[in-house]
Formats: sequence, structure tokens, C-alpha cells
Amino acid sequence: MKHATLRQLKVFEAVARLLSFSRAAEELHLTQPAVSTQVAKLEEHAGNVLFEQFGKKIFLTPAGAELLQISRAIIQQFEAAENAMMQFKGVSGGKLNVGVISAGDYFFPRLLVEFASRHRGVTLNFTVHNREGLLTHIADNLTDLAIMVRPPTDLDTSNQAFAPHPYVIVAPPTHPLVGVPGIPLKRLMREPFVVREKASDTWHSMEDGFGRELEHINIAMEIRSTETIKQAVIAGMGVSFVSAHTISQELKAGSLCVLDVEGFPLMLNWYVVHRRTKRLPPVAQAFKDFLLSDGASLISQIVPFKPLRSHLQSQP
Repeated sequence: MKHATLRQLKVFEAVARLLSFSRAAEELHLTQPAVSTQVAKLEEHAGNVLFEQFGKKIFLTPAGAELLQISRAIIQQFEAAENAMMQFKGVSGGKLNVGVISAGDYFFPRLLVEFASRHRGVTLNFTVHNREGLLTHIADNLTDLAIMVRPPTDLDTSNQAFAPHPYVIVAPPTHPLVGVPGIPLKRLMREPFVVREKASDTWHSMEDGFGRELEHINIAMEIRSTETIKQAVIAGMGVSFVSAHTISQELKAGSLCVLDVEGFPLMLNWYVVHRRTKRLPPVAQAFKDFLLSDGASLISQIVPFKPLRSHLQSQP
């Protein structure tokens, strides 16, 4: 093992965590052959097979499971060393590691650009996840800060709201409910819905918006991609519950319309989250302060949204 590299250990850890070479390649911004090559080299150094395949699924071998624990400890030690050295760099020259749920990628890159313009020399490491993936990154200390709608309840985290996050019901412009004022929720429930998967932040937000009525929703299709959901609604496959921050371009183009449903928009919040005991590098603390002070106003400029109704259902 003396010739194994940190890069090989990181690639192996990603494949072992995701149990997928293709998903690990996507996360690491590598090709799948490059990931396979790194794992093969590590297996040579270890003198053991680390993965075995049954059908289309891969699993860790006993040797792989043992090496995974050691690899994570080594990676964390390197990260601790890197963070310790960053303390001497301050904000400029630091590396910002931040993860965000998928709804945030409609505005988050522009927040990062604005932050970087204020702090020259900052290196950005920005990843997008579904809720499950982002929670894993927090739990495994793979990110300094996480941007999400629903902070975890089973981890000891610091959670601070920094911007409102409206959710709305959208339909194609030809839908008969477009322009109807004060649509009762029970009337809306007759419509077919295109929804996100049940483990997603969006689905959990739907639970807030619909309450007990959610069990009566007419699910026409469940899709893991917000972009695909929007296209399905535009095509007339149903209505949908989406983040207002994901549809600004479609509203501007007139390809989607927001329905005036009683109790909507549902106003939740964007949160910046990190492990409570984590010592944030100066650049991460500076970015957190930036979000708390300027995040709300910048998001409202990047993805503007004007509610149809004056009455908003809010989360305290």
C-alpha cells in the first residue's frame, strides 16, 4: 500500500459510498474509465479485490469495507491539515467547499461569482445534490457549508435561515385554471400532478403545503429532475408544485403560469447549514456571513418572484 495515492483513496471512497462507478465519476468530474483505472491501481497496491459485482450492482468485499474505513480516516486527516493551513491564509487564497440542493443551482453560481469578486484568490468547490446526497456530505464532513430548505433533524448542526424560498403551483398557459382567482385546494386535487421523488426536499415541502390533503393527490408521474418536471408540465402532463426560484425563465417566456391557489405561495426558507462542532475555515465563515447579510437581496434580483396574492402561508 505504500505506493497508493490520496487521489486513488478519494476515488475509491466515492465509488464505495455511492456503490456506482458512473455516479462517482459524475461527482468527481472524471470519466468512468478514469475512475475504474484509479480503483484498479488501488486494488493492485492493496493486493485484494475491493469490489464484487452481482448483476448490475456492485458491493464492497470484506477487504474493501476494511479499506474504506481507513481511507476515510486518511482523507479526513489530509483535510484537517489543509484546513489548518488555510487558517494562515485567511479568506483570500482559501478554498470554499459548499454543497447545495438541486433547486439552488438556478441562482447559486451567481452568488458564488459575487462572493469571489469581493474576495480575490478564493478557490470554489461547488457541488449539487438531492437531499439524501447533501445529508451524506454533511454527515461525512465532505463539505464546509450546505445550502438547503430543510435542515437535518438527526445531526448536530448549526442552521441559519438567510432568504425566503417560495413554492408555487404551476401549469401550462392553456390550462383551464390559469387566471382563476382563489382556487380551492380541494379543486386543485382533481388535477394530475407531476412530482419530485418522495425523499426530496420538494416532496417534504409539499407535505407542509398540502397537509392531510397530500395523501389524496393524483400523482401522474414522479420525476427526479426539476428540469424534466417543468418540461412535462409544459407538455400538458399535469400541474406541479415547484420552487419559484426554478421557474423565472419559464414565467418570463410564458411557457409556464403560476396558479392562484388558496394558501400559496408557500413561503419556506433557505438555510446555511454546517456541523455545529466544525471549525469553519475563514473563507467558509466569510461566505456564511455574506449569505446572512446579502443572500436574500441578491437572490431576489437573480430569480425575481412576485406573488399573485397578498396572503402568504409562511414558515416561522
